[in-house]
Amino acid sequence: MTSTVPPAGPAMISGNALASVAALIGDVARANILLALMDGRALTAGELAWHAGVSASTTSGHLAKLADAGLLDVERQGRHRYYRLAGADVARAVEALMAAAAAGPRRHRPCGPRDEAMRLARTCYDHLAGRLGTALTDALVAREHLVIADGLGLVTASGEEFLAGFGIDPSVLAPGRRPACRTCLDWSERRPHLAGRLGSALRHRCLELGWIAPVPHSRAVAITAPGRRGFAAEFGILDGHLAVAAPARG
Repeated sequence: MTSTVPPAGPAMISGNALASVAALIGDVARANILLALMDGRALTAGELAWHAGVSASTTSGHLAKLADAGLLDVERQGRHRYYRLAGADVARAVEALMAAAAAGPRRHRPCGPRDEAMRLARTCYDHLAGRLGTALTDALVAREHLVIADGLGLVTASGEEFLAGFGIDPSVLAPGRRPACRTCLDWSERRPHLAGRLGSALRHRCLELGWIAPVPHSRAVAITAPGRRGFAAEFGILDGHLAVAAPARG
C-alpha cells in the first residue's frame, strides 16, 4: 500500500509556524535587536536594550521570545548573559528581509555618512558585504577562481591555489555541517556576496592583514590605505569599484 504521508522537511512548515516567526521579527524593537547582532558578535541584554530603544525589562521579554523561537542563542559568562544569532541561517533570513525592505517604497530620510559607510563595506554575520563584499565575489568569479550557481559556490583548482597563496587554510573548503561556499543576497547592492566558511575566512584574513578595520558601534568596516592597495593588487579591485553609487531601485 502506498503511503500518503508527506515527506518531512521544509515543505512541512505550516503557515501558522511561518507567520509566528514573521510576527516576532515584525516588532520594531525585536527587529533592531536582530540587526544589532548581524555582525556575529554576542551582546548583553543591556547593550541590546540600547539598540532596541526600549527599557531593560521590555528587552528581557523580547530576548526570551526570540530565544524560545530559536532565533537567538544565549551564553552565560559569570553574572552576564550574552545573546547572538542562532546561526548563519538566521542571518541569511534577516539579510533577505533587509533586501526586500530596500526594494520597497522610498523612505523620506536623507542618506547620511553612516548609511554610506554601511553600503561601502560591512559585516553580514561573519562575512563581508556591501560594495566590497560583492566586488570580492565578482573578482573571484571573473578570474575563474569561483563558479556560482543556485546560491552555492564551487572553488576551482586555480581558486584553491589562489586562496592558499592568499593565506587561507585549505581545510576551509573541506566538507562540513556548514556549507564551505555559498552566496548571500546583499541588501544594498542587490547582488550576491560570498558567505559560508570561505566568506568567513576571507573576512578574517582581511582583518588579519589590516586591510579592513571595525567601525565602533556599527557593522560597517573601514577600508584602510594598505587595504586599498592590497585589494587592487590581489583582487583587481580599484577605487572605482568602490565608488559611491546610488542604491538600486525597482
